[in-house]
Amino acid sequence: MIDNREARQPGRNELAISKGWVQGVALVFIFGFFVMGVLAYRTYTASMPQPQQVVGEAGEVVYTGEEITNGQNIFLTRGLQQYGSIVGHGAYLGPDYTAEYLRLSSVHIHEQLVQAGVQDPQAATVEMQRTNRYDESSDTLVLTPEQVSAFESITDHYAQFFGEPTTKHGLVADKITDPEDIHDLTAFFSWTAWASAAERPGLDYSYTNNWPPEPRVDNHPTADILVWSGISLVALLAGLGILFGIYGRWSSNLGWKGNDTSSLRFLQPGEVGITPAQKSTAWFFLVVSVLFLIQATVGAAVEHYRVELEGFFGFDLAQIFPFNLARTWHVQLSLLWTAAAFLASAIFLAPIISGREPKGQHYLSYGLLGALALVVAGMFGGTAISIYGPDWAEGSIFFSQQWEYLDLPRFFQILLVIGLFLWFLIIVRAIRSRLRTESKFNMPWLFTYAALAIPAFYAVGLLAMNTVHLTVAEFWRFWVVHLWVEDFLELFTTVMVAYLFVMLGVVRRKIAIQIIFLDVILYSAGGVIGTMHHLYFSGTPVEHMALGAVFSALEVIPLTFLTIEAWTFLQLGARQESRSSAPFPHRWAVMFLVAVGFWNFLGAGVFGFLVNLPIVSYYQIGTALTANHAHGAMMGVYGMMAVGLAMFALRYIIPPDRWPDRLARLSFWSLNIGLAWMMFATLLPLGTMQLWASVNQGYYEARTLAYLTQPGNLVIEWMRMPGDVLFLIGGIVPFIWITWLGVRYGVRATVTSMEPETLFVVESASALEDRTGRAAVPVGTPAGGEETAQLPPSRYASDRRREDEEGTPS
Repeated sequence: MIDNREARQPGRNELAISKGWVQGVALVFIFGFFVMGVLAYRTYTASMPQPQQVVGEAGEVVYTGEEITNGQNIFLTRGLQQYGSIVGHGAYLGPDYTAEYLRLSSVHIHEQLVQAGVQDPQAATVEMQRTNRYDESSDTLVLTPEQVSAFESITDHYAQFFGEPTTKHGLVADKITDPEDIHDLTAFFSWTAWASAAERPGLDYSYTNNWPPEPRVDNHPTADILVWSGISLVALLAGLGILFGIYGRWSSNLGWKGNDTSSLRFLQPGEVGITPAQKSTAWFFLVVSVLFLIQATVGAAVEHYRVELEGFFGFDLAQIFPFNLARTWHVQLSLLWTAAAFLASAIFLAPIISGREPKGQHYLSYGLLGALALVVAGMFGGTAISIYGPDWAEGSIFFSQQWEYLDLPRFFQILLVIGLFLWFLIIVRAIRSRLRTESKFNMPWLFTYAALAIPAFYAVGLLAMNTVHLTVAEFWRFWVVHLWVEDFLELFTTVMVAYLFVMLGVVRRKIAIQIIFLDVILYSAGGVIGTMHHLYFSGTPVEHMALGAVFSALEVIPLTFLTIEAWTFLQLGARQESRSSAPFPHRWAVMFLVAVGFWNFLGAGVFGFLVNLPIVSYYQIGTALTANHAHGAMMGVYGMMAVGLAMFALRYIIPPDRWPDRLARLSFWSLNIGLAWMMFATLLPLGTMQLWASVNQGYYEARTLAYLTQPGNLVIEWMRMPGDVLFLIGGIVPFIWITWLGVRYGVRATVTSMEPETLFVVESASALEDRTGRAAVPVGTPAGGEETAQLPPSRYASDRRREDEEGTPS
């Protein structure tokens, strides 16, 4: 027999779209990350200086740079950024410690000047606080006697506050009692407050762009804040005009366009065989649903602290579960359960993309699940021990909490990064045979690139260590908070959604690739540099605010485009279902994806743009409006996406006769109505009132417990309860039951190979060629008159080997 396998082996499939799309993405990324590189350089060289030592006029050392760093570390490890905030970033129950120190020191200095008989003590206070006495050559900051006296007085204040023997502040009793720790913690607050009032050399505003608003030191919005707010509005209007113009001209070629080739029949659950690795994802989704329940329940406890600070329906919860520990778990679990759902969904899709599953893939999947469980356990235990602060745990990489959103102790943060890279290798292992046959910019490769971005950009957070300069740490941690979450997770979900519809035969491959490239261009054009809107007041130079304001405004443009396309997207399955002899099996998965589009526009777009304008952010940062945007974006977009992807996979894992369609419907409506209730009944009105109070009464006043616990505010907080109950009982509990059905009754894993990218049958030769890149071989015309087709020999090396072993004619 003549071996002609080499002659039959096809080359790579050509790029399915114009190279102009690839060039457009390349230009966007090159420009965006070049600018980010320049801003990184400026962050390291032109941020607010941290002096080597701070001295009085007589030369006595008040505190040192090392003590500032130690105070910063105490602030983080004891979970205080999950109680209050620093330079506006952190939690919202406690004060902003930068604003609080600035107010307390200004009041103290004013009293000292009055006692000294100064004629205009207010003007003297302003001049004293705004005069920059930092000497760059000696790296020394000199404080006046009044400022030194204020530091000593405020140190006593924090010793009393953090040494409180009760839990009346929502913290554990005797939180911090060591005098040296209190001194260093106060030094950290003092340094940030100094930078918020002292004017940059040669300029008339402070290192933090005159934030926080504080009339006692003449902190008011700068010209840059006002001008760049206006320019960002103009940029948004111009961008929207360009978007509508382009869409009007090329709408027939852009967006979600259905596959109008032949009729098809959706493969029904029960007809689709699953692989061992796909079945393993049922356990992932069960863990995801349980973590989701814990996260939401803990969130309810976080909310209850705002209405009953000293008790939980009469029980002193803070003795065992203080506010900052509850919020740490709430924030970390929101990242972990959604990310785990994305990982599991990718593992489920990989065999469908490739057409085969490598031997032993399910063992790697279960190993990854075990690593995830270890990270979650480390998060629970490590952060709890860090917040309680026993001496034996001090400085440990296992028990030292880090910056907000990166709260995982260092060891478990590194473990998570390693786990994410291993997940990427698991995905590549599953689809590598397909990658060999495709252009580097066709869908399998786009899926691979998007998967690689997940561990790569989370790993950037490793640069934000507890001992790194505050401004530098803020710069790198927001690469995770913004770039990882809001840009590259968005990209990954776009690729997966596009792939789902290609697999279902709903859209053509070319259209899906265009959608992916278009979303990458639109999201990344604003999203990469738009990361800087988080750093308006973190001690960075003014260019961070200028670029961050303009490009974050442009982030609304792709969300507007998605809204325009929402109806088309919603109708994709329905249009094909009208041609199918079998029903569309993924109604509720698609409904969750539609919800993602709604919340993307409202939560991330409208509410995000509201808080991102520099002039609005100047007064509202750290208020309930920030929480309103965060819930709408995180739960509304990534939470709904995670549940939708789980519903898609579980539809094939759960036997058809056990699929609880009514529970899926109940979960969908309860989660969405509950989230809307949470936002519109409490977070949005409370945030609006808090913003008004910040402008009218003062930022410091609007962040105090005295303001938060006013009777009117408490009524608004209580109004949230019905939505929370609906969210938990009607939304999450049914979801847990559905995932349990996948584990308890999941169909047997009976296949290790399948037709790639196919969850439907009966298609024309032209549709088959579009999907696979291979010319089909007609085999006849059935009674219905629709020409069917079959594939030529497989492109996959493993399949060709199997054909030869079985004696396929050469």
